[in-house]
Amino acid sequence: MPVIRSARVPLDRASVIVPAGRVYVIPQRCKECRFCIDFCPKDVLVTSTETNAKGYRYPVVAPGKEEACVHCEFCSLVCPEYAIFTVEGPRAEVPA
Repeated sequence: MPVIRSARVPLDRASVIVPAGRVYVIPQRCKECRFCIDFCPKDVLVTSTETNAKGYRYPVVAPGKEEACVHCEFCSLVCPEYAIFTVEGPRAEVPA
C-alpha cells in the first residue's frame, strides 16, 4: 500500500506517541467467525492452519506483524466468544 504524504503537519507531532499492543488468543473459545481478522485496522491477524478441539481455525498474529498492533481493541470488542484480547505494551514515539 503506498504511503500518502501531506504538506500539512500537525502542530503537536513531536508529542505524539503511537500506542502498541500485544494480541492474545484463547483458541478453545474461538468459533472461527473471523470478525477479529476482518475488523483489524492493521491486518495483524490471519487464520491459523491448526484447529481447536471444536474443529475451528482460530486467529493468530500474521508473520512479521508482531509489532503492528496499536491496541485499538477492535478484536476484543467484536469477538462474540471473548476469545481474543490485547494488552498495552510500551509506546513508540513518532519519528520527526
